[in-house]
Amino acid sequence: MALLSQGCIASTDEPVAAEGAEIGEGALALESYAQTRYPIVLCHGMAGFKAMFGVVDYFGGVASTLRSGGAEVYATAVPQFDSTEARGEALLAQVEDIVARTGSGKVNLIGHSHGGLDVRYVAAVRPDLVASVTTIGSPHQGAELASYLQENLRDGGVAQGALSFLANSLGAVLSLLSGRSTPQDSIAAVRSLSAEGMRAFNARYPAGLPASRCGQGAGEENGVRFFSWSGTGILTSIVDPTDLTLGLISKLYSESNDGMVGRCSSHFGEVIRDDYGMNHLDEVNQLFGFINLSGPNPKSVFRSHASRLKNAGL
Repeated sequence: MALLSQGCIASTDEPVAAEGAEIGEGALALESYAQTRYPIVLCHGMAGFKAMFGVVDYFGGVASTLRSGGAEVYATAVPQFDSTEARGEALLAQVEDIVARTGSGKVNLIGHSHGGLDVRYVAAVRPDLVASVTTIGSPHQGAELASYLQENLRDGGVAQGALSFLANSLGAVLSLLSGRSTPQDSIAAVRSLSAEGMRAFNARYPAGLPASRCGQGAGEENGVRFFSWSGTGILTSIVDPTDLTLGLISKLYSESNDGMVGRCSSHFGEVIRDDYGMNHLDEVNQLFGFINLSGPNPKSVFRSHASRLKNAGL
């Protein structure tokens, strides 16, 4: 059961009193606090990676935090720039491998940004492998930045070609730095994340979507539980150089947002909260832990959610 209040949706059955509590305090110190029935699989967003140089995690410190609470955690890697279906197929192969190696039968998928759409795809085509889907700052109704690029870059034009070259090159570099080599298609990625692209995707895979833009979606379908959360902070740290970029991008949006995704566009399944004091990168504890010191600790939010999954038998 959830309540709608002051522009945000917050669950009434939080497993801890305050998600902002520091890791290691009180109940968070219990070794089995995050010990879910099924493994947790973390799925990165656009321009993301599993781990760069083997030391810089996309989900900064989240996996180790969850493991300290007893969770079995896996991080995945898909093409940095490509369509949701292509990324989703790459993710599905890894999910099948994890399930086979662990004998777990199912996994709990957690995806950030574009990764949240990838996990929706996997749950739609192989619901038998998925216990739950959680999306974080994912543009379920499309992202204004992608729509702007889609509308203003002419097919085959110089600007589109330049963007494609730069983004594909960035994706290739990020892929190599994370120990992989995968094809990149930034134009397909932009089309997937635009409002038009998401309308088509949602028509094919509607499970978990709210009936109204800013409402709650179904909490369960085909035996899969659905959750989401997001933030509306943008300039959250004076020492984080990415905040200014997110601040500029946020001007394209007509609703409160995290610098990349609108608050209502992030709604999917049971909306845990949609106005955390985090921007798009804070949501996964990037960069290097430069987060809003007056807001919740992202790692605590993840660990609290793992407890929620555990309590739900997932």
